[in-house]
Amino acid sequence: MKRVLITGGAGFLGSHLCDRFIREGYYVIAMDNLITGNIKNIEHLFKHPNFEYYHHDVSKFVFVPGDLHYILHFASPASPIDYLKMPIQTLKVGSLGTHNLLGLAKQKMLEC
Repeated sequence: MKRVLITGGAGFLGSHLCDRFIREGYYVIAMDNLITGNIKNIEHLFKHPNFEYYHHDVSKFVFVPGDLHYILHFASPASPIDYLKMPIQTLKVGSLGTHNLLGLAKQKMLEC
């Protein structure tokens, strides 16, 4: 079974992607620190055997055990209001978060 990591998994786009990948038969790992995401967007998936949730900030080191076939990086405050309230977090998730997830992708490619 293919495994996908979706960062920002409790946000609007991320939660819909979680639903879609579950429907298509993937094992889904959602990652979100809930700064702007809402756990209610994915709580219906908690009982699903092919779903995991990690409460984590991707601007810090990211580790996910096991194989990963896809990484979808949707973590970010996503509105101008949020950008103004959280400019540093927005910049960190865009730069450090992307850097950390590229490092995870590189690691997972080398394990294959």
